[in-house]
Amino acid sequence: MLVTIITFIIVFGVIVLVHEYGHYFFAQRAGILVREFSIGMGPKVWWHRGKNGTTFTIRILPLGGYVRLAGADDEDEETLRPGTPVTLQLNDDGQVVTINASSQTTLFQGIPLQITGHDLVDGLWIKGYVNGDESEIKQYSVNHDATLVEDDGTRVRIAPRDVQFRSASLGNRMLTNFAGPFNNFVLSLVVFVVLGFTLSAVPTGSNCIGQVTDHGVADRAGLVKGDQITAVNGQKTADWQALSSQISTHPGKKVTLTYLHKGVRHHINVTPQSVRSGRQRVGRLGIVEQTTSSPAARLSFGWREFTQSGALIFQVLGHMLTHGFNVNDFGGPVAMYAGTSQATKLGINGVLSFLAMLSINLGIVNLLPIPALDGGKLLLNIIEAIIRRPIPEQTEAIVNFIGFALLMVLMIVVTWNDIQKYFIH
Repeated sequence: MLVTIITFIIVFGVIVLVHEYGHYFFAQRAGILVREFSIGMGPKVWWHRGKNGTTFTIRILPLGGYVRLAGADDEDEETLRPGTPVTLQLNDDGQVVTINASSQTTLFQGIPLQITGHDLVDGLWIKGYVNGDESEIKQYSVNHDATLVEDDGTRVRIAPRDVQFRSASLGNRMLTNFAGPFNNFVLSLVVFVVLGFTLSAVPTGSNCIGQVTDHGVADRAGLVKGDQITAVNGQKTADWQALSSQISTHPGKKVTLTYLHKGVRHHINVTPQSVRSGRQRVGRLGIVEQTTSSPAARLSFGWREFTQSGALIFQVLGHMLTHGFNVNDFGGPVAMYAGTSQATKLGINGVLSFLAMLSINLGIVNLLPIPALDGGKLLLNIIEAIIRRPIPEQTEAIVNFIGFALLMVLMIVVTWNDIQKYFIH
């Protein structure tokens, strides 16, 4: 169990890290301030302030992560609401360089201030009562790169207008939104290629038989290693995936195989064995795919697994659209943990395969045009390009809030369903 937990944290952490780094990298290139780059959720356990103004944090719950882009939230308004006591630290020019709104952190030689107002976006000032003296309101100029110490002690830079997300060009904002899922696709492809080189041999992907199971359907029909099955019931099977799909859909039903044996074409009737796979029955011939150990084939294997995994996910999404919503089609953290448990039993190759599949899954799902997901944000970007004017911030915030709320409800329902599926019998 401990191995599964550690593997789950590593796998999920790598996927989230790569995803969020995509957003971070392109935001930096576009001049957008990334205020915080966090791995995990909840209370922070470690933080480091980078030279570029980004605060990197690790938080206690390994169930996600995020990048806080300047202007993407209004947390400063909540942190620095009127009446809040803060401590100001000034530089030699009399500008505020640190605003301490946390009781956990004490700034030496600071000015105690009870806030009455502030503008850290355009005017760059803060004002209030100093030392509890309500007879006079003092206003201080705030440095463009000033630090805000939040309630939990996290140090982040303030978010002036020129470094905010909405100040970047539409193209740069679209790249920033797309970069997270794109990085997940890259990670999946790289891991599948690495997996190809860790296996002793990889499937060629062709329709040639690599091995015939003794006393199986194919063995009894006279098929042998090296035979090439080119069609099933007249339907061409150009590769192993097409062949496998055709056979699996005919459990216990007679089919006609067209195959090449030493270059000579033959036809034969067989009845695939009916075996249970999950909740359904599929057909099996008792043949194994041809394998090879050449470097080119290993690279091809990585690309083939990547494209087939993506196609499988799209098939599932298409099935959901045509057959309606079913909570069993979804999987949350509990299902991912269960998948990690099964993957660890298969060793490092099982974990790599699971990581690659999970990464491309996350990338595709994140591109769905659902508010609060990257795809939803991209949809708003496209609408903005069509109408040729920015979508009002309030409208965008409401849309994203509704989307986030629906996602949270879905996550709760999916998680409870997973708990019942895997732990309550």
